[in-house]
Amino acid sequence: MLPAQQGYDRAITVFSPDGRLYQVEYAIETVRRGTIAVGIKSKDGIIIAVEEKPRKLQISQTAQKIFQIDDHVGVAAAGYIPDARSQVDNARFFSQSNKLIYDETVDVEAIAKHLADQCQQFTQYAGVRPFGVSLIIGGIDSGGPELFLTDPSGTYISYDAVAIGSGSDQVTEFLEKNYKPDISFDDAGTLAAASISIASEDKESPQHIIMSQILADTKTFEIMPEEQIKKYSKNASEKYPSDKS
Repeated sequence: MLPAQQGYDRAITVFSPDGRLYQVEYAIETVRRGTIAVGIKSKDGIIIAVEEKPRKLQISQTAQKIFQIDDHVGVAAAGYIPDARSQVDNARFFSQSNKLIYDETVDVEAIAKHLADQCQQFTQYAGVRPFGVSLIIGGIDSGGPELFLTDPSGTYISYDAVAIGSGSDQVTEFLEKNYKPDISFDDAGTLAAASISIASEDKESPQHIIMSQILADTKTFEIMPEEQIKKYSKNASEKYPSDKS
């Protein structure tokens, strides 16, 4: 450790001489080491996909890194997943409170801003640490399909397609090359399956891929059936063979 860094990486409320908050940077590095998560927006809905690697004998029927916030909103997480659960509980309370107070469903951006504000609070007070997780927040509201990313610094940004976690730089390049604004829902699912496989050690079997969908016509979050994931994974192998090798 460099002498100039000593002390500044222990106190979250103190900037280093070169204007850095080391604890926030460490939290962002935690996200980079998490397994890959991808969100893709299409004209017909939102696809959220993650890689999950269950241990032997583990009962893995419940997704560990994809969460439902409200009927019309879902979340994927990369990083320290217990922090994600805490933020998801907070987002669910915020969403239901909005429904009770205003008698209307909450906008996706409002949830993203609320969680980002909470993350920012945890970068400026002593006695706490930053959340070590980034969230991909997708849903359907009055503006149509919406996709946002939050990170430990308190930033939230809208995306058409986004990847977080280990291998996200490579996947982002792949998405930039292959994503189109008018992409169909099925093509978005195929693109998501291909994106997960690029960052995964397992290039063949779709068993490690968990996907969820929120269709624009139903505005309902649901975990995608295994058969549908297999179909998208097979299509990805045929459509993007060179990218998955």
